[in-house]
Order: sequence, then structure tokens, then C-alpha cells
Amino acid sequence: MRWQLPFSKWLPEYQIPGTIRADIFAGLTGAIVVMPQGIAFALLAGMPPHYGLYAAMIPCLVAALFGSSRLMVTGPANAISLTTMALISPLALPESSQYVGYVLTLSFLVGVLQLALGFAKAGKWVEQIPHSVIVGFTVGAAILIINSQLGTLLGISIPKGIGVPETLSAVTSALLNNQWQMAAPALVVFTLIAIRLWKPLNRFLPAMLVAVVLGSIAAVLLEKFLPTIAAFKRVQDIPGAFPPISSPDLSGETLQKLFSAALIMTLLASTEAMAIARAIALKTKDQFNANQEFIGQGLANVCGSFFSAYPASGSFNRTGVNLASGAKTPLSAICAAVFLLILLAFLSPLVKHIPYVVIAALLLVVAWNLIDIKQIRHEFQRGSREWIPMLITGIGTITIPLEWAILSGIVSSMLIRHFSQKN
Repeated sequence: MRWQLPFSKWLPEYQIPGTIRADIFAGLTGAIVVMPQGIAFALLAGMPPHYGLYAAMIPCLVAALFGSSRLMVTGPANAISLTTMALISPLALPESSQYVGYVLTLSFLVGVLQLALGFAKAGKWVEQIPHSVIVGFTVGAAILIINSQLGTLLGISIPKGIGVPETLSAVTSALLNNQWQMAAPALVVFTLIAIRLWKPLNRFLPAMLVAVVLGSIAAVLLEKFLPTIAAFKRVQDIPGAFPPISSPDLSGETLQKLFSAALIMTLLASTEAMAIARAIALKTKDQFNANQEFIGQGLANVCGSFFSAYPASGSFNRTGVNLASGAKTPLSAICAAVFLLILLAFLSPLVKHIPYVVIAALLLVVAWNLIDIKQIRHEFQRGSREWIPMLITGIGTITIPLEWAILSGIVSSMLIRHFSQKN
């Protein structure tokens, strides 16, 4: 049955000379790019660093086989990672075993809901979510990313999971009492400069990867020559290259706790994946089936939950790299997952040398790239009142639980359209 394995539609294309070669090299590039990003996103999600790499393996492979999109790459993503932290941190301490268990169960529940939506032919409804709501959430998400990393960026000890006002208060107090680490922001600036200077050469080697290497070397030099002011916390060892087997906790108590989180995560993960897949389909003049993409994403999250993967979705960064690298078919995403496993098998001992502050600098870049000034300006200038849902969603994202922020944005958009039609 073709709908069960969309990948089979592209098998004839492998007879075209150069197709397989292009996919293999695109996959290798994608695997290199996701190594620093995966670690950064895992920390953003409140998970131990290596879980971001696990989320880039099985979900990526499964979505490539069963999804509708030809070139979208599935795995850890910035907004999804941030939402994971926001939804689960009230239930357990980030990076604790209980927290990890909740998150992996969340992956399973999100996958089941996505499968249900796919088989119920609900793809058309996800496409109706107002764009202004997504824009508002994205801006709020960028602010929350910065909020989650501000302590690390300044070398200040701040509890994880606290709100923006609490973070600003803690930072102000630390600065006034001279309790911040001067070497931390210096290393951040160095890492950001490295990313900026390497950007023209990004097609040869990812700027983020170069920045991680240079930043880690700079950290070692700072600690050697300025031991009294420089001491950086580093990423812990990766237990193994292959994701360990895991299982969701389907007890009644856990399901009750995760019910609302699963609903909002399904909405966000599906919306992000659909948006990316649709954009790629338009760019490459390819067909896109929203219901099939639901099924592909659902299977990716269900399977991923048994291989230590936290919720996955389409990745803007990795999909862009995949497209720019000349990928032709879903084989490129499959190769990315396989190459990542191979790279980890040989390079995982080096990961423990990466300072958290360097990863925080990468997340600062991710947050900045999330803010689309042009689109925000467009929402204000388009002549309608759609900027109101954008503003409501954006402010709500940084002040109230995410599910209520998005729901309030959707409801406000519906009310505005209703009254506009009456007038």
C-alpha cells in the first residue's frame, strides 16, 4: 500500500545519475550540523545533553520513510524543545530521571495523537491556525530561550524553569553584587564572532560546528592562563552512540498529569512540521499530503519514545541545510540519522569538552533567528487587526502557560474575524 511507505514513490529517481551521491553528502552535512544543535536543544528542553542527539536519530529516519515531505528533516527543534521545558518543568526537576520519564512518555502520547489526527483526515484543520498566532508564539519563544540561558551567558547561577521577571531580578541582583563571571560573556562574544565570521564559508563546514570547536579551545586557554576568573561547566559524557531502549509510563497518574501537555505539544509539533513541509513543497514544486505527514510525524514520535527521543518535529535549521546541500529525496534524512550514529561512535568522547556557555551562545543565535522582524512589521501593516492575536500570543507566551497563550491567541483571532465579517 503506497500510503504506508511514501518513500517507495521516489525509488525510481535513484536511477538518475548523481541522486544517491547528492543525498549521501547532504545527509553527512546534516549529521555534522545537528551535533552541536542537538546538544543545545536538549538543554533547552531540560533534558541531559545527549538526548538531543537521540531525538535526531530514530524520529528522523521514521519520518523520512512515512512522511509526505520529500526534504523536510525531523528531529529536535527550538520551539518544541522550549515548550517541553515549559510544560514538564512544573512536574519534575529538569534533567532528573522523573523528568526524563515524563518527557519520553510525552513523545509517545504526542505520536499517538498525531496518528489519530492523520487517520481522521484532520490535516486541513491544522492548516487553519492563524499565522499571526504562530508569529506571536515565535517571538515569545525567542524571549523564553534567552531567559532560559541568561544565567549561563553571564556566569550566574539561576534556578532552571523560572519566569522572565524572576530571571531579570536574579540577574540584576547578581550584577549589583558583582557575582557574575566575567569570562562567561567574553566567551559568548568570541563564539558569536566566530559564527559571524565563518558564515560566508558555511557551505563548506557549518558555522555552528566551527564555533563550538573554537569556543571549546578558547575555554581551555582561558582556564589555563586565567584560572582565577575562568572556570566553565562542561557537557557530561554521552553514555553511548546508540539510543538506549526506553518505554513510556502509561499509568493513570502520569497520563492525567500529561494530558494537557500532550494536547498543546501535538498542536505545536504538528503546526511546525506542516508549515515547514508546505514551504518546502512549494519551493520544490512537489506534492504535499497533510494527513500523511500527520502519520509520518506520529510514527516518528511513537517509535522515538522507545529509543530515548523527546518530542520531535520538523526542523527549520536542518531542513534548510538539507535543501542547501543539494538533497534530492528522503534518503538524505535517512543518511543523516545513520551518519550521526557513526559520528557519535567515534567522536562522543570529545563532546565532554564543550562548555555550557558555548552552547548557550548557539541558543542565543537560534533565538535571534526566530524573530522575523519583516513578518512582525507585515502583521502590523496589513490593514487588519491580526496584530492583536500576535501581540496577545506573544505576551501570553512569556507570562502564562503556553497552552493558554496559544489558545487565547486563536480565540482572539476568531473573535476579530467574526466581528470584522459583521461589520
